[in-house]
Amino acid sequence: MSPGRSERAFRTGNERLYEAYNDLHALAQDFEKPFDAPAILVVGHQTDGKSALVEALMGFQFNHVGGGTKTRRPITLHMKYNSACVQPHCYLITDEFGEQEATLEELQNYIENENARLDREAQFWSKEIVVRIEYKFCPNLTIIDTPGLISAAPGKRNSTLQNSARQVEAMVRQKMEQKEYIILCLEDSNDWSNATTRRLVDPSLSRTVVVSTKLDTRIPQFARPHDVEMYLRPPARLLEPTMLGGSPFFTSVPSGRVGNSKDAIFRSNEHFRGAVADREALDVAELESRLGRKLEKAERARIGVGQLRRFLEHLLQRRYLENVPTIVPVLEKEYRNASRRLEETQVELNDLHPEKLKEKGRVFRESFLSKLALLLRGTVAAPPERFGETLADEHIRGGAFVGPDNKPVMVNEQLPNAHMRLFGGAQYHRAMAEFRAGIGTINCPDISREEIVNACGIDDFHDGVNYTRTACVIAVSKARDLFEPFLHQLGYRLAHVQRRMLPIAMHLLQKDGQFLNGHDLFLKRVGAAYHAFIDEFEKGSRTKCMEDLQSTTRYVTWSLHTKSRSSLKAMLSKVTAPSGAQAGSGAKGSASAGEAGGSGATADFLENTLWNRTLGAMSEEIVAALVCQIFEGIRDHFVQSVELKFNCFFLMPIIDTFPTRLREELESAYDEDLDEVFDVAAVRAALEQRLKSLELELHQVERLQRKFAMIHSTLAQQQSHGAKGDPDTPKLRQSEENPLNMSMRSSLPGGGAAANLKASQELGKAATKLASLDLNKSGAAAAARGVLSSMR
Repeated sequence: MSPGRSERAFRTGNERLYEAYNDLHALAQDFEKPFDAPAILVVGHQTDGKSALVEALMGFQFNHVGGGTKTRRPITLHMKYNSACVQPHCYLITDEFGEQEATLEELQNYIENENARLDREAQFWSKEIVVRIEYKFCPNLTIIDTPGLISAAPGKRNSTLQNSARQVEAMVRQKMEQKEYIILCLEDSNDWSNATTRRLVDPSLSRTVVVSTKLDTRIPQFARPHDVEMYLRPPARLLEPTMLGGSPFFTSVPSGRVGNSKDAIFRSNEHFRGAVADREALDVAELESRLGRKLEKAERARIGVGQLRRFLEHLLQRRYLENVPTIVPVLEKEYRNASRRLEETQVELNDLHPEKLKEKGRVFRESFLSKLALLLRGTVAAPPERFGETLADEHIRGGAFVGPDNKPVMVNEQLPNAHMRLFGGAQYHRAMAEFRAGIGTINCPDISREEIVNACGIDDFHDGVNYTRTACVIAVSKARDLFEPFLHQLGYRLAHVQRRMLPIAMHLLQKDGQFLNGHDLFLKRVGAAYHAFIDEFEKGSRTKCMEDLQSTTRYVTWSLHTKSRSSLKAMLSKVTAPSGAQAGSGAKGSASAGEAGGSGATADFLENTLWNRTLGAMSEEIVAALVCQIFEGIRDHFVQSVELKFNCFFLMPIIDTFPTRLREELESAYDEDLDEVFDVAAVRAALEQRLKSLELELHQVERLQRKFAMIHSTLAQQQSHGAKGDPDTPKLRQSEENPLNMSMRSSLPGGGAAANLKASQELGKAATKLASLDLNKSGAAAAARGVLSSMR
């Protein structure tokens, strides 16, 4: 085979491969399949010429290139092969406007304006400028041009530059963490011992291509041929021999911009590409002149942008080809999944008969009810990290218990499981435990002297003071005002906990394959019935609790409100008696003196407690003691009553009342209008649309299977001919002639070249058999699937 025919065959093979991957990525984008394209990450210090090298590799200019830090945002170029695009077609992708087509001039202006804006602000931005480019002369490849690393001088006066250097380095390191990236490490130095960029990349350089830029400025600095030899072939002590490609590459990019202005050097991108090729030829000639000999093939293969591009294309092609054996079984798996979903969709279309729909609804209804009961009883089927809530999350979404001071009620003791992510019955129990622990320990609010005096009032028959009535008035008023808001907060919180069980139950149904896909109207009806039931029974439980609170605070029953006689005596024992009474009761002497003292103390006591409205210390303490005692009795009764009523009239009905309610509602809806329950017309239209989409996906997967099988067949034939020593077949040379060979040898799958050759030959035979099938004939599609399955 002549060199021209060999080159044409190679390019045709590349085009077929890139076209197949182009279809693969289109399938991934259209149907959300996880196929990723390789990416090249360009890393280097500022003014190392990263952007200029990227433009030379792509063959057209699009960025702002010059001295200083010009690239202040990463630029991601999604290159897409398109044989119809003789000129590059560019699309700028932004959050505001999505994907918009742009000319090279518009793209360059956008990038320059962004960099200029950030330059004025002395800032870097990690958000990428994303550009998609379709071009006839590019592979499916993603190139990421990063901001240049900064070498900041020490000292406080350079703190701003040091901060920028840290930002850029952190940004670049984060990008390099992606293991599938090929790192293009640029070094601007003629002494490999002083090269610093590669120290930031992977230690072994096993996925790094090292490039020495600005070769045209290096050559005049070499005085002896030995210096050139050391530069072109650095020893292992200066540069790691395990780098991708085995040795560094050396490039030169002519300065100047493309355009029609006076400052433009190149009138077109074709002119620019020609200048890059001319610069490569001049570099080779000057190196050979300095060395006094011709460059060897291995040396020549590393000089120039064209050689670097060729190496990257071969490297990319090898990455693509290595993925072909893994893509074939993945496509087969996608084919099986699409076939299964196609059959399920066809079955759903056939099940749109009214009686079948009713039966499907009944089956789903019973499964849904069983999942609700399971969530209340407890289960680990739902992932807590997705559906669980900690107590803090519950406070944010369901509300906390807030006191009159608008501050959350603090629980004195540590609430169990507060930091755990709970749902269902466990979350309901925790919420009730917080209510019991928080509200059940609230003390009576402070009582002012004005409140006591205003509560005394005037009796119907006399103007004396009834401090017992005063204490009851104050206690019931404060208890009612304080506890009623907590009742509403508890109802809202428990309703929030129960509402959360609906999506969790739907998840469990999907997980167990019991979900009713496509019938959104029916699912909305079920969800609406559940929410209406929650709202109704939460309101009913709250109403019952309010009635109990009103009865407790309307009439004071001392046996209930003061707990016991002993506790009341203990409370009154804290009251401070008047000094006269204490003295009279403790005086010794004659009986007449004692009687006189006792009657005086009794008079003082009556004066202070019955008819004197000048509030003394003793009266104030008696009233406060009685109020606290009555308040605590109301509080304890309220907490117990609320917990009991919510458990009986809100929690339990979900288990024993809601199933009957849901069954009756759905059966009644079936009898009234079945189309209002299932929306048969809309479901049929959605299923037919899904059927068409799955048929299209199945067709594309089949086409990709054939295409990749043929590519694998071609590879197997090429490797077979190469193994036989066919002189007309291009072969990969040894590492000293082709640096790609050595770098790829370690990345081939286990088993060695012989095992890979045998596997490729077997897959090639299967692919040839597949290509001979006419898939339009009956039975041929099944035979094709059998062949593809055997290729795994």
